[in-house]
Amino acid sequence: VQFVESGGGLVQAGGSLRLSCAASGFTFSSAAMRWYRQAPGKERESVATIDYTGRFTHYADSVKGRFTISRDNAKNTMYLQMNSLKPDDTAVYYCNYPNPIDYWGQGTQVTVSS
Repeated sequence: VQFVESGGGLVQAGGSLRLSCAASGFTFSSAAMRWYRQAPGKERESVATIDYTGRFTHYADSVKGRFTISRDNAKNTMYLQMNSLKPDDTAVYYCNYPNPIDYWGQGTQVTVSS
């Protein structure tokens, strides 16, 4: 199993970013997936979840209405569209299963300046 996150960067508050998670080593089209994030000094937290079809999604209250999770099973890739970014969204973002395995990718850094 491998997860490769990308798309992070430095953005001003109110800006947007689109993260990607390229997955391999398993049948991506059969797996629910989740975005996580970890801010400095804090525990990793769940951000958004998507079922294997892409039809059902769930969001943490802190990102609801601003973030959109999606997936392209033909490309084995999951996305996170992040709009109206806030400084509190600053974190390293990771993808994994909803019941995460011990393997984690390198993550992608998102920094939101005020």
